[in-house]
Amino acid sequence: GAPADRLAQWLDGMLTSCLAAMRHLDDIEAWSARAAVEISALSGRTPPKLLSLFTEWPLVSAPMAEALTGVSRTAVQRNVGWMEKRRLIREVTGQGRYRFWRAQTS
Repeated sequence: GAPADRLAQWLDGMLTSCLAAMRHLDDIEAWSARAAVEISALSGRTPPKLLSLFTEWPLVSAPMAEALTGVSRTAVQRNVGWMEKRRLIREVTGQGRYRFWRAQTS
């Protein structure tokens, strides 16, 4: 097509993508506030670190959480299980090994 038409289509695509990204950021912000209230009953340094991690990353594995938070694998798995039971996060791979979780925003 003509360059002006291609540019217009590209700009429309950019607008759509920007709106989707803003919607996602709004969802993550609301999730983070809800999750902060939920984890406030927990003690220790692991829950706030995991909250921050799930806010910053779209997918998180247990080894990744261990490496980025500096918390033991056992503590990560225990807290991820707690967060999953309260529907703050959900497992997305459907596997027993090499699992990934994401914030459950909806």
